[in-house]
Amino acid sequence: MERECAEGDWKLFRKKLVGWQDAYIDKLNKEYLQLLGGEGSPAKKFWELEKRIRADRRKAGVIVEMKRSLLVSSLVELVREGVITLDDLSEFSEGLQEAVRWPFEVERGL
Repeated sequence: MERECAEGDWKLFRKKLVGWQDAYIDKLNKEYLQLLGGEGSPAKKFWELEKRIRADRRKAGVIVEMKRSLLVSSLVELVREGVITLDDLSEFSEGLQEAVRWPFEVERGL
């Protein structure tokens, strides 16, 4: 979904994204440590970790294309992936919050 955003929303997104991604990557690192410390052969754990990292590195919680026109879709992906919640958007403009909430409301039939 492409949509131009307000300057204030864009600046706030750029400011908050680093913290959101750091927290998400910290969560992933803890999951990786559990995987490595779990049951199974070292080779099996290694290849499972490699598979997880390959999948996780494509998620918005790890990497986001920094385009203003993609702000809404990036925020929707961050919510879908559990990196942030809709409550994390409280400092953004009401219009942006509504644009991010809309896909979830459609899915729930609201």
